Amino acid sequence: MKASSVIFRLIAAAGPIAMLSAAAAAPLKPSPEDRYIAVRDAAIAKISSLYDAKSDDAAKQAEDAARSDLEQQMIAILGEPPHAGFGPARLNLETFAKGDEDFGTLDGLRFDAILGENGEKAGGNGADGKYVEPRSHIVVTTQTMFARWLRAHRDWWDKGSPNVPQQIDAALQDESVYTQAFVSGAAVVKIDGLPIAKPASTTFAYAMLGAHTQDQIPNAADEVFVAALAGGKVYVAYGSIEPKVQVPACIAIRDEYNKRAEKADEHPRRKAADNLPDFRQQGEDTYKRCFTQRAPREPAFAEATRQAQALLAAAVGK
Repeated sequence: MKASSVIFRLIAAAGPIAMLSAAAAAPLKPSPEDRYIAVRDAAIAKISSLYDAKSDDAAKQAEDAARSDLEQQMIAILGEPPHAGFGPARLNLETFAKGDEDFGTLDGLRFDAILGENGEKAGGNGADGKYVEPRSHIVVTTQTMFARWLRAHRDWWDKGSPNVPQQIDAALQDESVYTQAFVSGAAVVKIDGLPIAKPASTTFAYAMLGAHTQDQIPNAADEVFVAALAGGKVYVAYGSIEPKVQVPACIAIRDEYNKRAEKADEHPRRKAADNLPDFRQQGEDTYKRCFTQRAPREPAFAEATRQAQALLAAAVGK
């Protein structure tokens, strides 16, 4: 065999190997979500430092620019169509300044209802001169973006406080997710689940009765929260309901425990040793068990389920 022929075959065989090596050496192009996260994190670092330096005007300008950029990126990532009865898509992030109460909400798009609870147009002052809050909200993100957010919130609260589960299905059934993911100014408390039907377009769907609170569980559930997985996206919607769901017998039971707590607070042993029963906590636990058992018999519970089903349909379709 001629030497030139051998050399030619060696070069031909080495060609594909060289191409594979070159491909392996080439840096991978960031995904749209990777680019979004990089831009977001850079904005957080810059804007937080500006606020720390008391450069509020510069921080506000940087925040407006970052929000506009990230909103457009998220719109392109999701390709989410408009939702009937809801306004245009907005980025769900309210602040880029670490330390703000509203920092760390879920990356995604939020659609606010056009109308408020009283049927007036939301987003401005109503006939009584008070601001009209949207009756409900829909937030959409990708499953991979939601998984990133869960990892980032693994230890979001102080040790000993319940943080978010790391499995998507479990997380969407946990009240701590709804507290951390959306701006509210108060904690979301889950009072009971709702027996909704899973839309055909979804692989998972969940609904719960709840309320916002700064302290104990409210006497009435006045909100519904729904969540679903469909087409690689996570849909979460929440809104006020009418009528509220309440069970007078359960409220009376908790009131009795609170009376015991007041007497215990006045007990001479309370100051010397804190070994008396925690009647308030016992009352909370008993109230919640009572509500779970009795609320499904209330007409308002069926109406809340209907409103939750309608809200889920508005988010993901039937």
